[in-house]
This record gives sequence, C-alpha cells and structure tokens, in this order.
Amino acid sequence: MSYQQILIIDFGGQYNQLIARRVRECGVYCEIMPYKKANLEEIKRRSPSGIIFTGGPNSVYLETSPHIDPGVFDLGIPVLGICYGAQLMAYTLGGKVATAPKSEYGKTVTDFNAARSVLFKNLPQNAVTWMSHTDYISEPPAGFEITSHTPVCPVAAMENHQKKLYAVQFHPEVNHTENGTEMIKSFLVNACGCRCDWSMGSYAETAIKDIREKVGDKRVLLALSGGVDSSVLAALLSKAIGGQLTAIFVDHGFMRKNEGDEVEEAFKDWDINFVRVNAKDRFLARLDGISDPETKRKRIGEEFIKVFEEEAGKIGKVDFLAQGTIYPDIIESGAGDAAVIKSHHNVGGLPDHVDFKEIIEPLRLLFKDEVRALGTALGLPEKLVWRPPFPGPGLAIRIIGEITEQKLEILRDADAIFREELEKSGVARGINQYFAVLTNMRSVGVMGDGRTYDYTLALRAVTTTDFMTADFAEIPYPILSKCAARIVGEVQGINRVVYDVTTKPPATIEWE
Repeated sequence: MSYQQILIIDFGGQYNQLIARRVRECGVYCEIMPYKKANLEEIKRRSPSGIIFTGGPNSVYLETSPHIDPGVFDLGIPVLGICYGAQLMAYTLGGKVATAPKSEYGKTVTDFNAARSVLFKNLPQNAVTWMSHTDYISEPPAGFEITSHTPVCPVAAMENHQKKLYAVQFHPEVNHTENGTEMIKSFLVNACGCRCDWSMGSYAETAIKDIREKVGDKRVLLALSGGVDSSVLAALLSKAIGGQLTAIFVDHGFMRKNEGDEVEEAFKDWDINFVRVNAKDRFLARLDGISDPETKRKRIGEEFIKVFEEEAGKIGKVDFLAQGTIYPDIIESGAGDAAVIKSHHNVGGLPDHVDFKEIIEPLRLLFKDEVRALGTALGLPEKLVWRPPFPGPGLAIRIIGEITEQKLEILRDADAIFREELEKSGVARGINQYFAVLTNMRSVGVMGDGRTYDYTLALRAVTTTDFMTADFAEIPYPILSKCAARIVGEVQGINRVVYDVTTKPPATIEWE
C-alpha cells in the first residue's frame, strides 16, 4: 500500500519533532530532512504531497543563514513555512524581513482573517498562539494576502492561494497554540489534498515490503534486548523474513526481575531463530571496579557486539545486523549538529570491526508511542508492548557507581515493587516511563531498635509524548507512600526512598 508523504525541511528549529508528531497524528506520514540535503532533485524524487519549513534560530537576511533553492516554490507542491520558515519564504520571494521593534515570546493573542484563509477556515477570529521570534515579516511578497496579525507583528500569517504557499510566524505545532493541530490539518487536507489514512498498519505493510526487498535471501541478526523497541522489531522482521532472522537475546545479568524468562516466553511461538545467551559473569567482569557512567556504557556496548559476532560465527554467514533504533535515539546520540546526550543508544558506541554487511534500523523514524502502536498492529501481546522502556545497558545505568551482584539484586527487588504498585493502582498506563535507581549514597536510618546505614533509592516516573521532553509524573502521595514502605520493609539494604521531580530538560529521563 502506498501512502502520501509530507516532507519536513529542518532549518534547526527546536520544535521540528513536534511538527512531525502533529502531522502523523493527523494520519499523514512525514519525514524530516536537513535543509542541506533538500535539493530540488531529491524533493522531486520523493514526490511529497506537501512541504513544511521548520523554524530556526537564524536571521534570513544574513548570508551565513540557512537558505533554500527558490525553485522549490515553483514545483507546484504546497509549502507551509513556520517561524523562520515563514520568514525564509517571504525573504526568498521578495518580501521584507527585519528585526522586530519588539520581540514576541510565549503566549500571544492573535487575530485571524478566517474568511479569507485556507489555514484558519472555520476557526475563531482570535486565539492564543505561541510566538518565539526576534525578526518578523515587515512586508509580504507580491501575491500574498495577510491572514493574521498581532499588535506587534503585522504579518503573523500570509497565504498565496494561487501558488499554494502558506506561512505562519507562530508555532501551530506547540500545545500552547490554540487550534494549532486544526491549522496543520487544514494545510494537509485543504492545501495538500491528503487523505489522512496513514496508520501503523499501513506503515507495517510498507516496512515489511522494504525489508524483504533489502534483505532478499540473506540472513539477519537482531540485537534483541527485550525492551519494547527491539521486541517490536523482532515481530516486524519475523513477519517480513521469518526464519532468515536469528534473534540473539543477550542476558547480560542487568535485566529487571524475571525479565529474561518473560522475553523468552513471549517469542517461543514466533517464526524466528531465538537464541538466549547467558553472559552475566562476562559482563560483570568487564565492569569490575568501573564507576564512570560513560565507561560503563561503552564497555557494555562493546561486549554486546562481541557476543553478537561470536553467535553469528556459530550460525554461519550473517549479512545484516538489525537494531531497534527509534527517532529520539538518533537525536540524543548526536545526529547531525545535535549534541551527544547519551551514547548507550543503538546508534552509538559500535566498534570498528563489526563484521556485518550493513546495519538495518526499520524503526528509526518512529516515536515511542508509534512503536507501541506498530507492536499492537503486528499482534504482540499488550503486556510486552506496554512494558516500560528499558535501555540497552539495563540496570547497569540505574546503579550509580560500581556494579555488584548484591546491588543488582537490591535494585531488581525494589524496582519490581515500584512497578507492581503502579500497575495495581491503575496509574501505570498514564505514565510513559517508571523505574528505580540505586544511588551510591548511604545514610543513617532506624529499623526496630537498631541503627542502619544503607542505600538511598530514587524513584523516577515521567509523562511524555515523544521522550524528547518530559514532566515528572504526579503520582498520588498514598501510592508513593506505599511504594516506599514496601521497599524499605521488604528489600534489605535500603533505608530511604526519594522521588525525582525533575523535568527533561534540564535532566534526562535516565540518571546515567
């Protein structure tokens, strides 16, 4: 099944992932392309139904700022420019962009000419939008009609109906913009003619077809960690190539309580070659005496690859290594100009001597909730699909400081209690990630008539739509109190429990 596509051209905007999410939420597939790669030949090859320009931090009138081939506006493809993208459209087509007499940041009351607009048709005449700009469009290009303004910004939106060119100075993709998703959908439906019929089911069909064409009759080795991403990938590959797939599940000894057995059980009836490697002692030896989190991640990643190579040698020639990389992994691992936040993701830390023809990552353009939806569409059990995300290094990066078998057992038991209580109380489904962290801080406590000097355990739970930003989950105090009481009472070695109330950013979701 073929589906329509929107091409999002990225000019360095902080909200580019939100644009992609909003488009997909409207039932239209989209991909993000850096502006440096967005030449006319590539755009024509992709044949998108529409194009969206993202925002960006630059001033369009500077020679060093990102620009685009003016020919993009003559392709007959509808274009929506957002913030910098709006200014770029205006500047490129002969309008004027200048430093605004007064910058607009945050919630801004905005007036709309809905009667003469494609984007704002049937929407209120005024609403709150999210502004974030120092420059503004002081004069639109010839052929454009102003369809929105604020007291400060004379061109908050403009449209050229004949050429199907649209621009908004504000950010409709941000939740703070009232009716923002409706504006984006209006562009998709009324300007681009999108059917809004894309779903994870249609994505699965296309992904399966692409995998079959790429792999042919070759063999694939999957790095199956047991987390949501790699498990969904295993199901997708099973549907696509069946017995050509060997899934190597490395039980490195850092799994959650009983998780190794649960993963093995989940895939016993799937058409794959499932191999479980019990390598706990091997990984513990590699981390002996290591406290630095970056060193821990690198050593675990290297050991993973070594195990895969050894297992591949046992089963014969393997041409492809499959990984459950998803889109936030790419961003946080320093793709393009992004800073490296964490290196334990699948996209980083691979040794130079990896002996595979190619790495394939069929989930690399999906967000976490889309991966879950894909897992459901493929027929995976709900318990596995909705399992809290689990990083490749496992509990090794949820123990601060040196790793020992004793610390692992303490954390497994405490983490299991926390997850059990959240699930029993009915709040777990509304929380996107939740887990326990064993800190390396010890403090004085009192149990019975005796003094203790044991570890402090931190509980972490967040809500998020894309894992790029996150808020701490507001778990009711009675639930937290019960978790703490059970952990301290049932897990030897812990005498204090704290709850992490930091958002992302400034923190990351994981502690290491």
